[in-house]
Amino acid sequence: MSYALARNRLGPFAIGSAIASSVAPLTVITLVVPLALAATGLLGFPIAIIAVAAILMIYAVGYLAMARHIPNAGAFYAYVAHGIGRPFGVGTAWLALATYTSFQLCCYGAFGAAIGAPLLSDWLGFTVPWFIPALLAWAVVALLGANEVKLSGYVLVFLVVAETILVVLYSLAIMLTSGFAFSGAAISVKDLSGPSLGVLIVLGATSFAGVEQAVVYIEESKDPRRTIPTATYVTIAVIGAAYALASWVQISAAGPKPIDRAAAEGADLFFNEAAIMLGQSAVTVGKVLLGTGLVAALLAFHNAITRYTFALGREGVLPRMFGRCTIKGAPRNASIAQTTLALGVLAVYAVAGWDPLVQLFYWGSTTGGLGVLLLYALTSIAVLGFFARTPHGENLWRRRLAPLLATAVLLVVAYLAVDNLAALYGVAPGTGPARIVPIALLAIFVAGTVWGLILKHTRPEVYEGIGRGARSATASASGLSAIL
Repeated sequence: MSYALARNRLGPFAIGSAIASSVAPLTVITLVVPLALAATGLLGFPIAIIAVAAILMIYAVGYLAMARHIPNAGAFYAYVAHGIGRPFGVGTAWLALATYTSFQLCCYGAFGAAIGAPLLSDWLGFTVPWFIPALLAWAVVALLGANEVKLSGYVLVFLVVAETILVVLYSLAIMLTSGFAFSGAAISVKDLSGPSLGVLIVLGATSFAGVEQAVVYIEESKDPRRTIPTATYVTIAVIGAAYALASWVQISAAGPKPIDRAAAEGADLFFNEAAIMLGQSAVTVGKVLLGTGLVAALLAFHNAITRYTFALGREGVLPRMFGRCTIKGAPRNASIAQTTLALGVLAVYAVAGWDPLVQLFYWGSTTGGLGVLLLYALTSIAVLGFFARTPHGENLWRRRLAPLLATAVLLVVAYLAVDNLAALYGVAPGTGPARIVPIALLAIFVAGTVWGLILKHTRPEVYEGIGRGARSATASASGLSAIL
């Protein structure tokens, strides 16, 4: 067994494909957009995408600057530990694990209910429960996720390129349909004010979730000073442009009552409009690629989660067994743990009979969007704290101005989001996820922070190594005695 991830394996295209897969372009356009329209009643998704892309471009300046000095697969965890304090770093790690797990688990619901079950039922001639194809996807992720990321990377590259091309082609086909006209309401900046701002920014953050994951692969990348920024900025720009165009096209094509059509047709709305020009076969092709895209997202989030778990296990913050890799550099124990958790959640949903599309996919992805927005804010504060002690050779824009601007914007939209959770989830105020989610996320963060304080007093050698990655004293054999 090894305690280091595979080195010098991934270039900017491979990393960009991995993070674009977690972003899942076709999933966002066909599932997130109509479900968000139906739940919130807001049309401003395209303008929100542009706003979030701009925020992320500014946020990435300080985030990537810090990555150059803190190479760690734990990313958020390591940066907060160095910039704010070790206990808060552990709390951030637990929040990040919960956020990415929420994103991954929601994809199982979408794959099973929106794609796998309908297609299998049509092909086989009888009704197939949603959890059967979800379990098939689970098995694929379990197999690929337990091996080195280069293997799963080949799959991600193919899938993300295919679905991105399809989103663009279908959007062009819809635009060429007779009578098509762009909707001005979908890009009106009036939605980016008041309570609507927080709701739309969370939905936008949900759609971009994963773009920050480039630094998760920093220990495995080729020439990380060039590879990581290139993969991050290019992915934000390309995916943002595709999202803004495709969502604007979809809302415009839905006619004078896009919210009603989104509620009635759901994932079929985008495909149905494309089929007017391309024929019904386009619907089948689109749904197949949507299914493979969801598998790609499942795998990308699985890889990110296992690397966070690996980073925590390597430093002794979690049981040491999670910090071990195969001889080829795959964090297999962490992968098996995440696979087991996913199986348990699928079993609970299947037995309880909960709605996999609304209560698993939409609520889960929205929870992840809120979580990642909070993580952005925490990390942006950490960047300011880190460079306040010493500039580390970074210029004023990278170490101070960009992080300060990003922090101010992120704190405002995070407050607006938390203050309008009922509208975000489409439920009555103070009920369901609008009540449970903020309490749960706060409890997870506090519990992790308390665990960090406990480590300070009970395992000082582990505490001193928090956020140091492979440089941690507990990442060597000599530091195992006090670690599980």
